[in-house]
Amino acid sequence: MSNLLDLLTDQLGGNTLQAISGQLGADENQVQSAVGTALPLILSALARNSANDEGANSLNNALADDHDGSILDDLAGFIGNSQQGPGAGILKHVLGDRRTNIEKVIGGNSGLSQNQTSGLMEMLAPVVMGVLGKQKRQSALNANGIASLLGTLANQNQKRNPQSMGLIGSLLDSDGDGSINDDIAKIGMKYLGNMLFKRRK
Repeated sequence: MSNLLDLLTDQLGGNTLQAISGQLGADENQVQSAVGTALPLILSALARNSANDEGANSLNNALADDHDGSILDDLAGFIGNSQQGPGAGILKHVLGDRRTNIEKVIGGNSGLSQNQTSGLMEMLAPVVMGVLGKQKRQSALNANGIASLLGTLANQNQKRNPQSMGLIGSLLDSDGDGSINDDIAKIGMKYLGNMLFKRRK
């Protein structure tokens, strides 16, 4: 089974990255840096949420009902109308009150504004769910299979990028009160930039 991060990178590179940058009115290098941080964060959050039976079943049902992978057939169309998409709802479910803190770190690290970072996250979340849904359909995965796939990926990333994944864990463990510990933010600036894309070079 293909690595989810590799599949997502393939979907979000080249012309798609240019389209995202254009939609956000942002520099392409900054968007690439933010994407490289945001994707592992979203996947790690999904892995945590699906680590118990209730969370795994909830994710599995969402994939079965609403995210079959068809979004990947017209990514350009989705990007052009992403504000009408399900991104905000997905992020609320996956990140909860931690979303603001997470977006501040991603934006501070990449140079994107808060509005640009928020818009980017709302583009990325449905694409992540679409790739997961496609994997579920192609491999006939049930709730346990989805949870195992996400857990394996999280463990692999922990081995490859322990410092970055440590920060991700800290962000996902934060209480979402709107403040970010200064030490965590500084670590983020040093280790999180282009996490995904640097690994692929």
